[in-house]
Amino acid sequence: MKRNETGRYRAISATGEDCRAFIPDPLPPRPSLAIGPALREKLDGALLALGRLDSVTTLLPDPSLFLYMYVRKEAVLSSQIEGTQSSLSDLLLFELDQAPGAPLEDVHEVSNYVAALHHGIRRFREGFPLSLRLIREIHEILLQSGRGEGKEPGEFRRTQNWIGGTRPGNALFVPPPPDEVMACMGALEKFLHDDPESVPPLLKAALAHVQFETIHPFLDGNGRVGRLLISFILFSEGVLSEPLLYLSLYFKKNRQRYYDLLQEVRTTGDWEAWLDFFADAVSETAADAVETVRSLNRMGQEHHARLQASGRRAGSLVRVHGVLMRAPVVNIGRVADDTGLTHQTVSRCMAQLEDFDLVREITGKKRNRVFAYIPYLTVLNQGT
Repeated sequence: MKRNETGRYRAISATGEDCRAFIPDPLPPRPSLAIGPALREKLDGALLALGRLDSVTTLLPDPSLFLYMYVRKEAVLSSQIEGTQSSLSDLLLFELDQAPGAPLEDVHEVSNYVAALHHGIRRFREGFPLSLRLIREIHEILLQSGRGEGKEPGEFRRTQNWIGGTRPGNALFVPPPPDEVMACMGALEKFLHDDPESVPPLLKAALAHVQFETIHPFLDGNGRVGRLLISFILFSEGVLSEPLLYLSLYFKKNRQRYYDLLQEVRTTGDWEAWLDFFADAVSETAADAVETVRSLNRMGQEHHARLQASGRRAGSLVRVHGVLMRAPVVNIGRVADDTGLTHQTVSRCMAQLEDFDLVREITGKKRNRVFAYIPYLTVLNQGT
């Protein structure tokens, strides 16, 4: 449905030239959303997919183990959208205090994302509401070191930014002027708290994401915070009992369509076209996550059974395998600490697991060796 522009323009001067900044109208959209039968069916399908995702985690002995790794996959994907070269293995090596293959600055950025996501999860579980304060806290952690540390971490911007182009005058889009940011974000916070009206969580997440990206309240990190906002809304509203829906891979695969739809909302007011895309993103992403859970669960059970039947070292192998299911890139010391086995026993187990083609030593060193649980990483690395 075309509503014309969903905000107003204000003439400003930025970096020495005149341009027009866009100030979005508060949510929800006016006129109200026109959700016809086809779009309703898609949205209902997306909710069903989220329900399957929420229930399938019960297949896992410890859902937190899957969340631990899935969060890291999302951190890599979301940061890759912003241009980093870090892989999942790079991040896991960094967390082991081993040198990653990607530039250290890239891996720092991904590591910050993991910390920011975990901070949000912890705050919600403490009963803290989704608020501007929490959004600023998440942003501060996201930019706490590396490329973003000079971009006012945790603070709404006090200077003009723009999207696309080399300067405001040739930019694809110029967000609100700095003196309008707080009012725009205040209105978004009210919307998140069902003021002026209650909005179903899935629609709330879809609308709030566009509004956040339109306001672009920070000097850096807006894309990553905006993508986290989707998962945090669904988590805080009780749609998901674990924040397991991350749309970065879908947005990455459909990047141009994603950017075009954000701009179309601003210029034509076609929220329904965005909702159609968003419903597809949720359905596909949730289905992929369900399949990942099932694949990892099936793989873990098969390997566990194989190791149990492997002979006199079976008990030790099973214990080492349990560590690999929690942390698929490990060194001997980590496994020894977690299992209580001696370093010598762990080394022998790793050699046998290499013979079984379950792990591979990835440093090429004689000392301080690091082993990767290859089948696990293969499943988890899809899309990265």
